[in-house]
Amino acid sequence: MAIGSFSAGLSGLNANSAYLSVIGNNLANINTIAFKGSAVSFQDLVSQSLGGGSQNPMQSGLGVAVGSVSPVFSQGAIENTRDAANVAIQGSGFFVVDGAQGRSFTRAGNFSFNAAGVLSTPDGQAVQGWTTVDATTGKVVTTGNLANITIAPGVLRAPGATSNFKSLTNLDSSAAVGTEFTSSVQVFDALGQSHVMTTTYTNTGVGQWDFEVALPGADVSGGTAGSPTTVAAGSLAFDAAGKLASVTPGTGASGGGSGATMLPLTITTPAWADGAAANTIDWSVIDSSTGAATLTGFRAASATSSTTRNGNGSGMIDNISIESDGTIVAAFGAGEKVAVGQIAMATFNNPKGLVKLGANRYGESEAAGMPNVGVAGTGGRGTLVGSALEQSNVDIAQEFTQMILAQRGYQANSKTITVSDELMVETLNLKR
Repeated sequence: MAIGSFSAGLSGLNANSAYLSVIGNNLANINTIAFKGSAVSFQDLVSQSLGGGSQNPMQSGLGVAVGSVSPVFSQGAIENTRDAANVAIQGSGFFVVDGAQGRSFTRAGNFSFNAAGVLSTPDGQAVQGWTTVDATTGKVVTTGNLANITIAPGVLRAPGATSNFKSLTNLDSSAAVGTEFTSSVQVFDALGQSHVMTTTYTNTGVGQWDFEVALPGADVSGGTAGSPTTVAAGSLAFDAAGKLASVTPGTGASGGGSGATMLPLTITTPAWADGAAANTIDWSVIDSSTGAATLTGFRAASATSSTTRNGNGSGMIDNISIESDGTIVAAFGAGEKVAVGQIAMATFNNPKGLVKLGANRYGESEAAGMPNVGVAGTGGRGTLVGSALEQSNVDIAQEFTQMILAQRGYQANSKTITVSDELMVETLNLKR
């Protein structure tokens, strides 16, 4: 029995020593960005049978062993850093990074741009995401393979010609025949020069309006300074409920129609006086996302509530910001803010099964399952907080409490060995 108690006590010393090591590592990383503390669980070793004579099994345990050391993925505190390249995860998920050893994952968002403009971790891992932007919607395309997010501050951004616009406009149904209303939108040519395109609506009867789209004469090739150049015309019809019933294109315009088959009006400008090629611009009279008409004929003052369009002038990236879905928005010297990339996130069925690689990174494993990569805020992934970092989730009070328990456990098991030693000495003295 004394030999068995030696073994049991020794296993207790080893287990509690490992427990203290884990606690020490947790405390050592109390200020490590996005560090996740680990929790230790113990399990008893196999038991030996002491013989029969009892209805129930007579067994004596042979000690204890460390059952598991698992990271605790509870949320850490979010702290503002005022660094635009920093980002914190609020909720589940990991950033995807890539380096010489392949793909890995991290929750530490203390990123920065390297000399090549690649968004990177402090140890040089490239942050993965998407950088292709849809020219029509201005949103990042989040399908396809992941790639390094490369945004080079100070590099001149190429201009983009305007190819579509949308104007939310109401035309007063009580307006007298001949009443005019104008609405303007800024458009860009292929060289990045901005121009003001003006639409003039003229009431021609109940629920009937004509429209003319014009550009300043000095801006277009062959135009006359001081006189507008009409580039498109047509007519609109509204039903008795003030809803757009039909669009009839005239000179310079195509598309339109009536009902559910109504198409955007396509307008082709003349070549520009600055040498830029002509623009082909779609006027979205029907909102493609909602299916609702952007023009109405209600009994209310004629007004344009909002106007949107694509296209941009050239400019230098001044600064960036990261939105909750991981979209990286760049501000340019031209006063434009546009999406230039989007950070990818990954989740796992069992994140505790990930392998710690050091440097705040984790590697894939069969126990963790396959990574589910997508956009922040979807599919169970957390949202992102720009200009902030997630702090360690280590609770110093809890760790010190666990340290006391581990210390007392170690002392108790050392006492078991001491007592077993004394019993063995007494047994050896029986010979004398």
